Amino acid sequence: MADETTSTPSPEQTSRPASGAGRPARPAGAPGAGGPGGRKFFRRKKVCKFCTEKIEAISYRDVRLLQGFVAERGKIVPRRLTGVCTRHQRHLSLAIKQSRNIALLAFATRY
Repeated sequence: MADETTSTPSPEQTSRPASGAGRPARPAGAPGAGGPGGRKFFRRKKVCKFCTEKIEAISYRDVRLLQGFVAERGKIVPRRLTGVCTRHQRHLSLAIKQSRNIALLAFATRY
């Protein structure tokens, strides 16, 4: 037992590789890099459809309007994707839930 030597692993052996260790670095002028040669993309601020059209009440009976805010699978689309303001998103989600309960909108799609 005296012959055995205990060796502790070096920090290089115990540490995991960094997230980008296996990939080559992206050149500064590559698209999407945000550098001087990259593509300039300006995202327009989304405005609330209900505020611009001055729609006060969102009716649960207006299925055509509500379907635009429901994804193909039946999920309510979040406001960061639709651009609806917080107040109208709350009214919208309530209207969608009401129309689902009385079977005007489907809860989910069939496969």
